Amino acid sequence: QVELVESGGGSVQAGGSLRLSCAASDSTNRVNSMAWFRQVPGKEREGVAHIYTETLSTDLAYFATGRFTITISQDKAKKTMYLQMDNLKPEDTAMYYCAADPRNSWGSPLSRGAEFRYWGQGTQVTVSS
Repeated sequence: QVELVESGGGSVQAGGSLRLSCAASDSTNRVNSMAWFRQVPGKEREGVAHIYTETLSTDLAYFATGRFTITISQDKAKKTMYLQMDNLKPEDTAMYYCAADPRNSWGSPLSRGAEFRYWGQGTQVTVSS
C-alpha cells in the first residue's frame, strides 16, 4: 500500500507563492507516476501537473504553464513530489490533491484523474485578491 501525505497549503494574497509537498511511502517502488489535481466545491476536479518518476518528464495544465513547477525527490523507500506555485491568482483557490499510480506510460494523465490508484487527503490553497 502506498500512503500519500500532502502539506504546504495555506492562504496567500494574489501574486504570492506557495510550495506544496506530497510524501509517498513507496518501499516496494510501486509508484511511477505522480500528479496534482485540484477541486473547488461544486466543480469538477481538474488536473494541474504530472511527473513520471523515472524519466522526470512533466506535463502542466494550460493555466499552470509559466506559473507552476512540478519536481520530485526520491530514494529507495520514499518519493516526495513538489508543486511550486508562483504568481497565484484567486482562481487558483481550491483543495489540492496528490495522486500516484504504478503506470509509467499513459496518454493525458491530467485528464484521467479517476484512474489514479492512490490519493492523498488534500491540502487547501486559498488566494485572496
